[in-house]
Amino acid sequence: MVRTLLALRGRLVRGALAHLLDAESDIDVVGEAATMHALREALRDDRPDVAVVDAELVPLHQLARIAAGDPDDGGRLLVLVDRRRAARVRPVLAEHGRRVGFLSREVPPQRIAEGVRLLARGQVVLDPELVVAALEVADSPLTPREREVLDVAAEGHPVRDIAEKLAVSAGTVRNHLSRIMAKTGARTRLEAVRIARESGWI
Repeated sequence: MVRTLLALRGRLVRGALAHLLDAESDIDVVGEAATMHALREALRDDRPDVAVVDAELVPLHQLARIAAGDPDDGGRLLVLVDRRRAARVRPVLAEHGRRVGFLSREVPPQRIAEGVRLLARGQVVLDPELVVAALEVADSPLTPREREVLDVAAEGHPVRDIAEKLAVSAGTVRNHLSRIMAKTGARTRLEAVRIARESGWI
């Protein structure tokens, strides 16, 4: 049995997918999570083989950390991505293609079930349509570190909290934010987040 965790926004969505996956003879849904904090706890406590995760729920730096095999986390991730934000998965996919799989949010439930099985066996899971969408998006002007900073800033955290989460100084975060706003042409942090999201950079 593939022990599977569902980390998706919306109780109805999670419940419907849980029902469909539980109907599979080789998949056992062992838990659900609706927030990043709950996902981290469930990965640590339930130790699922695969977690099906909404890309909007997990900041890019956390996705990379889990994929890298952080000792506090576990299992593999099957990430459901909006095609408009396909470019954000490229940095993680390049380094962690066998620990993190990516499917479009629009795929039918049976594709998700098959993705869970393949990922549990250590095989690559990647929706070809996402690859095409990612290639069509202009290259990001942001460095990997700047994307991490903006990803955390998008959650609404103040500079001090961003610095703590990324283990850097507050001054370093401010410098990154200044460069990000210059590169995006934004006047505020929120505007920079909006521009980066619309461009598929985070």
